[in-house]
Amino acid sequence: MTALDERVQQAAALVRRRIEAAGGDPEAVQLLAVTKGQPVDAVAAAAAAGLADVGESYVQELTSKAEQLAGLAGGPPAVRWHLIGRLQRNKVRQAAPYVHLWQSIDRLSVAAEVANRAPGAAVLVQVNVTGSDQQGGCPPARVPAVVEACTDLGLDVRGLMAIGAQGNDAEVRAGFRTVRDLADRLGLPERSMGMSGDLEIAVGEGSTMVRVGTALFGPRGGSQPVGN
Repeated sequence: MTALDERVQQAAALVRRRIEAAGGDPEAVQLLAVTKGQPVDAVAAAAAAGLADVGESYVQELTSKAEQLAGLAGGPPAVRWHLIGRLQRNKVRQAAPYVHLWQSIDRLSVAAEVANRAPGAAVLVQVNVTGSDQQGGCPPARVPAVVEACTDLGLDVRGLMAIGAQGNDAEVRAGFRTVRDLADRLGLPERSMGMSGDLEIAVGEGSTMVRVGTALFGPRGGSQPVGN
């Protein structure tokens, strides 16, 4: 085990303790290792720490790392790739061979392309809880229609995803509660909510998956986990 492997393993244990302290079950709340802006070694370290689910925001970065891992001596680590960034329709074909879970489906044109390139794919519908045009996701009122359309296309809609508001705790909590209530109403079990800075609030509002980058790996471009 490398020094980076050990640091990521220790950081993952700290994150799980944070989940437990927030009232969540660290065995039930999935920890998604977000390696955006990190070297490919971070992906290997996550896998070595038992974090097989890895998130990337950009298709080109995801595919590049997947190809680099495939060329490792001794065989690639077992990784399930999640695409968590805003998705362009023309990038779906490139990502389709690698993606285990598409977390940012927010419009029908993208859903249709995923259904065409990866029939039956597992997806989450992204909810925009802030109303900001700078953020992906569809408005809460549109979510039921998008979920229904994805199902009609043959996609496996497992739940909803959201990025927390950049505001006070009450605003962040309200956004996550909206997602939880929508998921409950639609009978969807998965709620991908919470990142390094707001995971406690997300877990308190029923998150089943937290997307954690800096708390595992440190700032982008570095390799020292910060653990908080």
